[in-house]
Amino acid sequence: MRTNDMNQKVVHGILLLMSAVSLFPFVLLFMASFTSEQAIVTKGYSLWPSEFSMEAYAYLWNQVGAVSRAYGITVLVTVVGTAVGLLISALLAYPLSRRELPFRSVLAFIVFFTLLFNGGLVPTYLIYTELFHMKNTLMALMIPGLLTNGFFILLIRSFFMTSIPVPIIESAYIDGASEFKIFYSIVLPLSLPILATIGLMLSIGYWNDWFNGLVYLTEPKLYSIQNLLNRMLSNIQFLQQNNLGGNASQASASIPMNSVRMAMAVIGIIPMLCVYPFFQKYFVKGLTIGAVKG
Repeated sequence: MRTNDMNQKVVHGILLLMSAVSLFPFVLLFMASFTSEQAIVTKGYSLWPSEFSMEAYAYLWNQVGAVSRAYGITVLVTVVGTAVGLLISALLAYPLSRRELPFRSVLAFIVFFTLLFNGGLVPTYLIYTELFHMKNTLMALMIPGLLTNGFFILLIRSFFMTSIPVPIIESAYIDGASEFKIFYSIVLPLSLPILATIGLMLSIGYWNDWFNGLVYLTEPKLYSIQNLLNRMLSNIQFLQQNNLGGNASQASASIPMNSVRMAMAVIGIIPMLCVYPFFQKYFVKGLTIGAVKG
């Protein structure tokens, strides 16, 4: 018994150490954003600012209008994209989980095939811009993600097949429930863990997405927070790497490049760090449920 207690303490200690190590980059990132540029250049990064400075956040505060608008766009795209993308994934996964569905294996293979191959960037760009006219629209930030991921669909399908009791569905059929009624009133409530898990993955994908904005957007007013921060960083680098002379050169020299980069990262990740604890229990349960059946 004492051996088991000792083993448990060792395991807990190892896990605690791993958790502390995983937090180290975030702490270093946060502290670096409050460190002066000169201290970072001369002394490097540290867990405690050798010279405390708010210059990076002051620089971002001067861009508060653009940052606020970008945050609003990102929140809108993330919320709408996650909700609709999750609905599309569940609506496709549910019929694939029903063994009586005609051509079920063929449809499942088509979903799986999308994990192996895609059309490529150029054809995708031409379809979205020339056929659907989504260039410089918010749809360009939503639609590619709404097409969802075959892995998510197969994951939800597996959950439906292993964790939704078939007798419950058959009883609902006997009581006269329609397919939509079964899906809405029985399947979805019982699938909250996997839906929360996939929803978290989708929301992180939308929040961190910068590629679609880079490809399909040229209007700054439509930038998401990731696109805006990336553009600001590129502008700072351009000013510092090119001697433009006059006021532009003086302005670029006064920008705390390294600390601004850290502050931008902090602004980008804090919302997701705040949301994750509320989804953690569903995230763990959604990944593990159905793995072991009693």
